[in-house]
Amino acid sequence: MKKQLPIIFCFLITTIGFSQKKSELFEQIEELKTNIQDVEQELAEKKREVSSSKAKAETLETENVSLRDANATLLQNLSSFSELSKKNSENVNKTLAALERKEKQLSILNEMIASNDSTAIVLLSRVKQTLGEGANADVNEGAIVISNSLTTLFGADTASDLTDEGKAWLANVGKVVLANPTLKTEIQGLNITGEFAVTLDQAASVSKELIAVSKVPADALSVSVKDGNFKEGILIRLQPDHKEFYDKAKDRLTKGL
Repeated sequence: MKKQLPIIFCFLITTIGFSQKKSELFEQIEELKTNIQDVEQELAEKKREVSSSKAKAETLETENVSLRDANATLLQNLSSFSELSKKNSENVNKTLAALERKEKQLSILNEMIASNDSTAIVLLSRVKQTLGEGANADVNEGAIVISNSLTTLFGADTASDLTDEGKAWLANVGKVVLANPTLKTEIQGLNITGEFAVTLDQAASVSKELIAVSKVPADALSVSVKDGNFKEGILIRLQPDHKEFYDKAKDRLTKGL
């Protein structure tokens, strides 16, 4: 029995040591489990962070694409606006140049008309000197208008033979016409009754007198009749040659002078 005690004692020590090692092993296992859980939790957290970062990155990428598209559209719009602004500027410059040309043309026409009116006013004073005091003469639309009544010229409204007073008056009118060969002379008969045949005879008598007595060229005269609008008598209009005026105006407008 005494021989077996050391063996039993060794067995007990071995058993106790083994039990301690087993306990330590369990403790290590539990510690490892705890560490694994901590690692798994940390890994799960990192995965969530990565997922969130990925989602943010995708959102940023989408926003970046939208910004690039918006920027491209803005640049295109700016280019279009710049081109449109350039065209508008060119159109404005063209319009201003056209207006400047029109103003210059109008200035030329106004100058020519004013010059013609000035000439007519000077001529009017000469006409009054030739016809004498009390001459019924004026400027109307750039033309010298000389008038006389039917009674003075023919003695009656319906007569067509000239009186001596009428012939004397026409002699002075003939001098005016001959002194201004560049002017066109129109003899107008004014009527308020509608009997234009009589008025035409009266105007023709005036024309014949100027041709026969004053020696005015026949092609320098024209005869017409019209409603006098409550006025009757004979009007003699001396006016510039409109064709010549038009040709001069056209030439000056073409040359810009």
